[in-house]
Amino acid sequence: MGTQLVVDRPDVAQCILGIDPGLNTTGYAVIRRDGGSLLLIEAGVIRSRARDPLGARLKELSDGVREVIAAHPIDAMALEQLFSHYERPRTAILMGHARGVICLAAGEAGLPIANYEPTRVKKVITGNGRASKTQMQQAVKLQLGLEKVPEPNDVADAMAIALTGHYLTGNPLNV
Repeated sequence: MGTQLVVDRPDVAQCILGIDPGLNTTGYAVIRRDGGSLLLIEAGVIRSRARDPLGARLKELSDGVREVIAAHPIDAMALEQLFSHYERPRTAILMGHARGVICLAAGEAGLPIANYEPTRVKKVITGNGRASKTQMQQAVKLQLGLEKVPEPNDVADAMAIALTGHYLTGNPLNV
């Protein structure tokens, strides 16, 4: 799969933080454009303890995102959009809280935020808006030149979201 990279354009983000939000586990990935290549700089998860009160869990998530932002020269954030069809309204509300503190951390750092629906990310990364997790992991592995398939799923998804933010640059971030 050939990748068109935009080089030497000041209006295009050079370093993008992709986030797959969750209250228990949030995946993140930092990618940077280096000439004609994309480099994975860092990826991982930010975890909170399910038994902790909501405020403590949100603080843990917010602190983790702020730490990643502070560690890298990030130009923009790409964030997975909430599903509009949660079967459990409580899940949607909790996800909204998680996204809120993530957006706050980005806002405090002056980062523009792009929101992408999961089907859009799948379409951009694989060409199929209904791609399986395995297809997504393989596509991310190839596009970032990784030795093995990224795991866990939260990290692989964050990498895909960061890549989507990169590929849709032109005004990449739809902000």
